[in-house]
Amino acid sequence: MRLFHLAASALALAVAAAPAHAEAPETRKAIEADYDSYLAPLFLDFHANPELSFLENRTAAKMAAELKAAGLEVTTGVGKTGVVGILRNGDGPTILLRADMDGLPVEEKTGLAHASKAVQTGLDGKEYPVMHACGHDTHITSMIGTARRLAAMKDKWKGTLMFVVQPAEELVSGAKAMMDDGLYQRFGKPDYALAFHVAAQLPIGIVSAAEGIQYSSSDSIDIRVPGIGTHGASPHLGKDPVYIASQIVSALQSIDSREISPVKPVVVTVGSFHAGSKHNIISDEAKLQVTVRANDEETREQVIAAIGRIAVNIGKAHGLPDSMPVEVVRGAGTPTTVNDAALARRLNAVMKRELGEAAVVPFEQQNMGAEDFTYFVSAGLGVPGYYFAVGGTPQADIDAAKNGGPAVAGHHSPLFKVAPRESVVLGTRAMVAAVLDLAPAKRK
Repeated sequence: MRLFHLAASALALAVAAAPAHAEAPETRKAIEADYDSYLAPLFLDFHANPELSFLENRTAAKMAAELKAAGLEVTTGVGKTGVVGILRNGDGPTILLRADMDGLPVEEKTGLAHASKAVQTGLDGKEYPVMHACGHDTHITSMIGTARRLAAMKDKWKGTLMFVVQPAEELVSGAKAMMDDGLYQRFGKPDYALAFHVAAQLPIGIVSAAEGIQYSSSDSIDIRVPGIGTHGASPHLGKDPVYIASQIVSALQSIDSREISPVKPVVVTVGSFHAGSKHNIISDEAKLQVTVRANDEETREQVIAAIGRIAVNIGKAHGLPDSMPVEVVRGAGTPTTVNDAALARRLNAVMKRELGEAAVVPFEQQNMGAEDFTYFVSAGLGVPGYYFAVGGTPQADIDAAKNGGPAVAGHHSPLFKVAPRESVVLGTRAMVAAVLDLAPAKRK
């Protein structure tokens, strides 16, 4: 399992924490006032104008303008459409604060007044409806709130803040693209890296972070099943790729149940199956798109190898000649997201102290969602990472769903929505609290 063995973290965490105290009432009031007067229209604009991965040109330009207005040094075009804003305030640690900005190819069906009606041509040349169906509009709005508040509180902290506006999280490619573009070489290696994700399944007012694994790995697998086309009334004259691909879909489900230990979580989901053009034509090709999730590197590689073995050999079993093998291609992926244990313990304590004991709950991995934040803190970099969840749904809605009412829509659903004010305000309060603890103005 590729955990974050961070030898430098002990030294980085040796800085004494600020004295125990609750969040200053004026800080919370200032953040809430900033949302009501400034951030609310910004959120509505982001939500109504989402953009697909690596095509976030309008969003990136708006984020760059907002960070500049807050007093930051801004660089655009990092990792294609990424934005980096630097806020310097004397000697102290460098802290990376990251927010992802891309939307999803989903048609919004929430019925909200500010619902997205956006349509965009994707990287594949096809046109898609686009929606912020995963809360990235919340993340970037909170980033602006955090930058504005910390810029106004320079007497409370010392150091350098690196605000990273990341593209293409939904492709789990944007963080790597920014790192490949020399993020740390160009802007300095941070002493800590922070990020949060709004969570529809958590109630508003709650934050939660693990002291270990936070999110699963993710890999995209493309499977092409060749066939020999023929008339639908004469299947014996061809090789039916739809039938072969269907056998592959079914067989892949045996990996979790029969090849992996039952105590190790694994997900193999076929999210796309495309083949054929007419009722009575057996096509000459079928295509599958598969997502794979695991919680450790050994299992991850074992599952991916099994997918290749099963797909290729089912093709052979159904008579595909050696010249026409099933093709299995591993695409973009990301390792597990694992919080630095010492940093997580420290900042979880900060959240309890600053936001209140009731605001912090133990992290429970409710699904096998994945994140590419891990590329900023991966093994060997020596950058402790802290990734936390922020509740996005009113408790009343969660209670109603448990009692037979409307379900709380999950992430990537066309019905996905969060309470923006509560989510943005709490995410901002938590980020500000973390920075003030990690980079206090006065050190012991």
